[in-house]
Parts: sequence; structure tokens; C-alpha cells
Amino acid sequence: MKFPVWFHRLGSPPTFYRFAGRLMPWCFALAALIGAWGLYGGLVLAPPDYQQSDSFRIMYVHVPAAWMSMAGYAFMAVCAFVALVWRMKLAELMVLTAAPIGAAFTLITLVTGSIWGKPMWGTWWDWDPRLTSELVLLFLYLGVIALAQAFEDRRAGRRAACLLALIGVVNIPIIHYAVTWWNSLHQGPTVRVFGESTIHPDMLWPLLAMTVASKLYFAGSLFARTRAALLTQEFKTHWVQQELSGDRHV
Repeated sequence: MKFPVWFHRLGSPPTFYRFAGRLMPWCFALAALIGAWGLYGGLVLAPPDYQQSDSFRIMYVHVPAAWMSMAGYAFMAVCAFVALVWRMKLAELMVLTAAPIGAAFTLITLVTGSIWGKPMWGTWWDWDPRLTSELVLLFLYLGVIALAQAFEDRRAGRRAACLLALIGVVNIPIIHYAVTWWNSLHQGPTVRVFGESTIHPDMLWPLLAMTVASKLYFAGSLFARTRAALLTQEFKTHWVQQELSGDRHV
């Protein structure tokens, strides 16, 4: 299988560095604007839930963070596959730069889930299938980060981390389908890509806005972290010296 020419060009460190530099501020700006709009809609405009009253509003942080924790790991697995099969160094690097961001989203998911669970379930934590598999996801993120640092040979560490990222992706469908496969304290899905969502439209649009904002923030953070990692990794190369000096035509 051959990738298109544009994909190979984007995999070039200097090309990606400049591409990410152009998109990064747009991602952060749009994430802030859309996130502010979503939070206002969720915290102020959305009506109280008929069962949970106003305590349900934490879902505007919890649910987008949970979706992003899974999407972030799926992204890592794709990058790991590309890195292991086609030996693309940039893909290896993006596995490592995405891992701390995904771990942060997973931690936010677990913390907000515990805060939400206390008034709903009467406990901060329960070994619920979805909660447990989300905790496993956090350990997988941390495992990828730790494994990359566990080898003296940096390339060997990165390849081992990529292998763990690829193996760990089996946990993503477990998280997603946990409420269907097992008896779970979590409610069933109310937002559906295919089919009609059961959540009220006034509650749905702020949730979707926060979801988009979380994706944009992830992208912006990924671009920022990868650019910084490229500067460190390629510090002695000519293109980095050009970037740092502000002269791209030398």
C-alpha cells in the first residue's frame, strides 16, 4: 500500500511543523469560542433534568471528556499502526505527544464521573464496567508514556510504546459497549449518530458544541506538543536552525 504524495510530504518534520503552526492558533481560538458557547448553553440555557435537576449539568464536561479520551486513544492506535508498519518517525512521535493529552481527558472523565456519581449513586466510586474500563484506559495511557522512557535506546522505547498503544485499543469498544454488554449503573446511550437521540434538543446542542470544542482543543494541544518535540528531536538539523532564526530561505 502506498500513501499519496501529500501524505509523505506532511510526514516530513519541517512540513508538518509549519502546517501545525498555521492550524494550531485556529484550533485553540475555535475551541475557546465554541466551548464558551457550549458552556453557556449547558449551564444557563438548558432546562433542568426532570430526575437529576441541575446536577446533570456536569455532563457538559464529563461526556465530551469521555468521548475525547476514547477518540484520543483511537488516534494513538492509528498512529502506532502507521509507525510500526511504515516506520514513519513522525507517527511514532505523535503517539507520545498525544498520550499525555489523552491521559488528562481520561482523568477529567474519572473525576467528574465520581463527582456526578456521588449524588446519583450515593458513592464516589463503584466498580461499574464502564468506570473500570475507563480506569484501565488511564493506565494504558500512562503505560505508553512510561514504556517510551523505559529503554536506553529511544527508538526501541517508542516502538514498544506504539505496540502497547496498538494492543490497548481493544479496550475502546469495551468502554463504549459496557452499558450494553453488562449490568451497569450508567444509563444507556441517549445520543446516537444513527437513529434518533433521546436527549432533549435544548440539552443536546450544548453537548455537541462542547464535544467539538474538546476535539479542537485536542488538535491544538497535539500540534503544540508535536512542534515542541520536533524542535527538541531535530535541534541540530538545518531546518530547525532556519526556523529558530526566522529565516526559511537560507
